[in-house]
Amino acid sequence: MQRSTMAFMERHGGGGSLVWTHVLVVVLVVLVAARPCAGRGNRDIIHDDTETPKQPGCENSFVLAKVRTWMDGVEATELVGVSARFGETIKHQALEINALMLAVPSPANSCDASVLPLTGRAALVRRGECTFTKKARMVQAAGAKALIVINDKEDLYKMVCEENGTFLDINIPSVMLPQSAGDTLEAGLLRDETVKILMYSPKRPVVDISEIFLWLMAVGTVLGASFWSAWTAKEAAQEHYRNIKEGGDPYHYDTEHDTNKDVVDINVVSACLFMVLASVFLLVLYYFMSQWFLILLVILFCIGGFEGLQTCMVSLLSRWFPQAAGTYFSVPFLGSVSFLSLTVAPFALLFSVLWGIYRNLSFAWIGQDVLGISLILSVLQIVRIPNIKVSAVLLSAAFVYDIFWVFISPLIFAESVMIVVARGDKSNGEGIPMLLKVPRLYDPWGGYSIIGFGDILLPGLLVSFCLRYDWVAKKSLFNGYFLWTSVGYGLGLFWTYVALNLMVGSGQPALLYIVPCTLGTVPPSLNKRCLSM
Repeated sequence: MQRSTMAFMERHGGGGSLVWTHVLVVVLVVLVAARPCAGRGNRDIIHDDTETPKQPGCENSFVLAKVRTWMDGVEATELVGVSARFGETIKHQALEINALMLAVPSPANSCDASVLPLTGRAALVRRGECTFTKKARMVQAAGAKALIVINDKEDLYKMVCEENGTFLDINIPSVMLPQSAGDTLEAGLLRDETVKILMYSPKRPVVDISEIFLWLMAVGTVLGASFWSAWTAKEAAQEHYRNIKEGGDPYHYDTEHDTNKDVVDINVVSACLFMVLASVFLLVLYYFMSQWFLILLVILFCIGGFEGLQTCMVSLLSRWFPQAAGTYFSVPFLGSVSFLSLTVAPFALLFSVLWGIYRNLSFAWIGQDVLGISLILSVLQIVRIPNIKVSAVLLSAAFVYDIFWVFISPLIFAESVMIVVARGDKSNGEGIPMLLKVPRLYDPWGGYSIIGFGDILLPGLLVSFCLRYDWVAKKSLFNGYFLWTSVGYGLGLFWTYVALNLMVGSGQPALLYIVPCTLGTVPPSLNKRCLSM
């Protein structure tokens, strides 16, 4: 009986696992509902607003532009703005020889002809009192080579043209800056400093190495979770067989030591209900997302990450420290907990808390990925599908869920609900933590390549089931289903990034590509055989 208990402890990390089972199931709903579509963790560089009508001379796409600045010859902070619908397009290369002296016209609002010459300079004006095109015409007439408009708030506003006009005469580039950025430039001029600016919009690389790392992380997590799940099921079956062989009561073993009591099997009804709850929670995030709501999600993620990290560490360390894993103490509310779990818990808790506090640091993505992968591995040990029928229903529902909330929701809500939630538009730009992220190393715009937990968890349920089935059915690697579903998952994720790059960086629902590539590798006839397992 001691060996049976040890096997249980190695797989679940101690007592109180039933409590954490319910916690992780709740977290699973949140993870899928708050799952962003795969993409890049910053806004698109180019945005062609179809709602803004194009007119002669007013046909440019809105492009993010970098503005390098120099104060008295010393390079200062690089600013970011957005180009106008009219005028010359922003160049891609930043040649310092093209830098322009900055000056404020007179009048400062540039709604009338400037009495100060602006020949060869860039004009700095504030938004308001007249149209953007009039400001551009006035400074251009005074000899300016570029226009910088300071917005009256921190958001970037799209500089458009008046209706029913022609603007072919405007041939200088124009960029709008946030209020704080513009104030910095204006303050330098007020101090009589020589301020120079250089506007450019560098192109992103077609493929960044971060996407390769993220692909490897996602596929590796699915494979690792599948082998862990299959090995856990195999050990449980062997332990059960050994108990019967040694003369134990199989019914007593099933009720007292069966590890399956901590496994949640999804049925068809719960699969459909699961996606309904995910949709409801996504709408809650869309309408009520705020800074405090984001903090609530961070706390929930830290709780799930703590349990996931502890479970993974205990399962790994119990192989080297079996005595610590087999020594138990009674803990209030949790029951019997192993010494190894009590030893590991403070480290896992400290790691989770420190990430929550310092999550906005540049290197915090490492901690987020560690907690996220640990959480995914733990969830895939607890939540399982019993057959292909359930998997087909769950993944098909998730397929429709992705398409609806990314592509169809703009027809109802005037914007993509899932993309708005993922970008953190309503929480001061801080995105939700339910994703794996890797910084874009060779992207001049920075940002992150990201993939939501649901894009790993949901296909992972199918892949891990196929491996358990292959082991029970004693199928070889090439004759079984695990290899092909794994290849299908990797291929589906690959096509996601292909689509991401072909569609100018717009967010892509990964399950749109992953579901056909994984479910399509499993024949429907497998379901009949699985039902008898």
